[in-house]
Amino acid sequence: MAFIKEESEDIKIEEVCGVTHEETGTQTDVMVLKEESEELDEKTARDQHDEHCDFKTEERSSSCSQTENTSSKKRARKKATGSSFICFHCGKTFDQLDNLNIHMRIHTGEKPYTCKHCGKKFYQQGNLKVHVRIHTGEKPYTCQQCGKSFNKKGNLKVHMRIHTGENPFTCQQCGVSFNQKGSLKVHMRTHTGESPFTCQECGKSFNRKASLRSHTRVHNGEKPYPCPQCGKRFAQKPTLNVHMRTHTGERPFVCAHCGKSFRYHLGLNNHMKAHSAESRLRCPYCGESFTDRRHLKNHLITHTGEKPVMCHYCGKTFKNKTSHDSHMRVHTGEKPFSCPQCGKSFTLKGNLNIHIRIHTGEKPFSCLQCEKSFMYKRDLRCHLQTHSGNDV
Repeated sequence: MAFIKEESEDIKIEEVCGVTHEETGTQTDVMVLKEESEELDEKTARDQHDEHCDFKTEERSSSCSQTENTSSKKRARKKATGSSFICFHCGKTFDQLDNLNIHMRIHTGEKPYTCKHCGKKFYQQGNLKVHVRIHTGEKPYTCQQCGKSFNKKGNLKVHMRIHTGENPFTCQQCGVSFNQKGSLKVHMRTHTGESPFTCQECGKSFNRKASLRSHTRVHNGEKPYPCPQCGKRFAQKPTLNVHMRTHTGERPFVCAHCGKSFRYHLGLNNHMKAHSAESRLRCPYCGESFTDRRHLKNHLITHTGEKPVMCHYCGKTFKNKTSHDSHMRVHTGEKPFSCPQCGKSFTLKGNLNIHIRIHTGEKPFSCLQCEKSFMYKRDLRCHLQTHSGNDV
């Protein structure tokens, strides 16, 4: 009787489902078998992977990490949705599988491209190509405005903002704009007071690395910028640029009132005071104005012929202290002006300038009658007597 009851229940289940066992039995058995087989395969693979990796309190051996990296790539490929490929490490998506594979090197640490010049490794071949230009000196990106060339396209893009005036990076605190993000970052330190670069010698801090680099030269005495004309060296390039004006004669600072030009900005600032209300001191002889009483006093000597400064060695008098100090070298033997060509020294800078003509071959004194030139004025004077008929 029990056998009959079980058969009866089987019939009722089939009736509820609305299909016969004969119609669906084979297909159902295959599907169940396939699912069980897939589950078994996945379980076996996981067991083998766990056994191979030898997990110890969630720590993995290097072989496990390598296996997991490969597994991560496979999982990333499987997770592709439509035309997007997702990185399982960070969730970033890519349109192409190749791009995802390249991206995965960030997580795996793989750097397959090596520079043959210095051995540095890179994730992408394009990055290696750009890096090699450091060694070859290649600069394929040229500004059409000024002709300056760059080894990176991004550097040219930033440079173009000089010509366009574009300043896309704006300080939210004061509204000042910059053409580079790095410049804005440095500027923000003026608001935060951050000075992350500290001198190891004296502890002084700076908000820019370049400022610290310049400061350290105070301690080590380094002067990496030599003057190409006289060899004098400078710790900072702007100082060298200002010094070069002594050779070129450049006077870039011009007074808007009278047109007088100056070599240094400070000279123009002092001069402008003569045009402003600050000027209170006037020369009674020529009417020239001065902002400093000492300057007026020195100027008056040019009119009066007074020589108030006396040499205590020989009693000779001079108009100002500068002339007196130059004279004192006659007694002390000091010769601070040296020839960069041969090393010969002189007490006066003017004498050095005259001596330099020996090396340069310059002959600034010309005879107006025969156009013959001479290196020294005394030689011209002697030559002129040949035209006058007098003996030398």
